[in-house]
Amino acid sequence: MEYVKLGNSDLNVSRICLGCMGFGEAAAGQHRWTLDEENSNEIIKAALENGINFFDTAMSYQGGTSEMFVGRVLRDFARREDVVLATKFEPRTDEEIANGVTGQQHVKNCLDASLKRLGMDYVDLYICHMWDYRTPIE
Repeated sequence: MEYVKLGNSDLNVSRICLGCMGFGEAAAGQHRWTLDEENSNEIIKAALENGINFFDTAMSYQGGTSEMFVGRVLRDFARREDVVLATKFEPRTDEEIANGVTGQQHVKNCLDASLKRLGMDYVDLYICHMWDYRTPIE
């Protein structure tokens, strides 16, 4: 496997990143074709065995169950410092906006919830999954 620096960071990532949208409980989200935990684990373990160290998931993938699956298998089969983990958050909901939740508080809440689902203390890359037209870029 070839590795490169992730942008200007000091993170070394495999040239192949395993996208984890296909992992999660089929009944928990918008896709019915996702893989259960056992099958997801087999793919993630094979990726690790082949030198892939870069994994990408999101809070929205199958109601957060993708994060749960990915977190459990990485905790069981890899050292945290040996993998690079990306996850993503969604824009604020109408309810959050009506309740005065700021964009900054929303990001913190989402990150805390993702870390809990992942069972980890940190993620390496945190991404806004889609543009939030109702939150100023600042």
